[in-house]
Amino acid sequence: MPTFDVVSKIDLAEVNNAVSNLLREIEQRYDFKGSHCEVVLNKDTITVNADDDLKLRQIHEILKGHLSKRNIDAGVLDFKKVDQAAGQAVRQDIALIQGIDKDLSKNIIKEIKNAKIKVQVSIQGDELRVTGKKRDDLQDAISVLKEKEFILPLQFINFRD
Repeated sequence: MPTFDVVSKIDLAEVNNAVSNLLREIEQRYDFKGSHCEVVLNKDTITVNADDDLKLRQIHEILKGHLSKRNIDAGVLDFKKVDQAAGQAVRQDIALIQGIDKDLSKNIIKEIKNAKIKVQVSIQGDELRVTGKKRDDLQDAISVLKEKEFILPLQFINFRD
């Protein structure tokens, strides 16, 4: 039976490249001269230290731009609470979201069932497996999911006959 998997994964090497380009741009920009802004990529978080809120928001925009140039949707960024540091300095953690949580899985299953497509969807950890008798049904399920706006970007992998 034909199957495919619905996942939400990001390429951490591309995120690393985007953060490196961000750091290079911060060093070059005139409005960041003399500032003590720092961006650190950990395993699944990005920590941003900035002089003030304005520079923090500028770093957010630059980061989103560099991620989009690398074909990574900015929807994978989960901006945490901004912490005040010494003086006007601020610190913020940005989590990189990977995998489909249970609530989003239920929404995806609900959308497929509402479309009345003859496929079965099963949850397998942080991804979904869609199974059907015909390849056309699976392609219809993919087109239904592409039309809907979800919180996370979705990828469709392992399409098998």
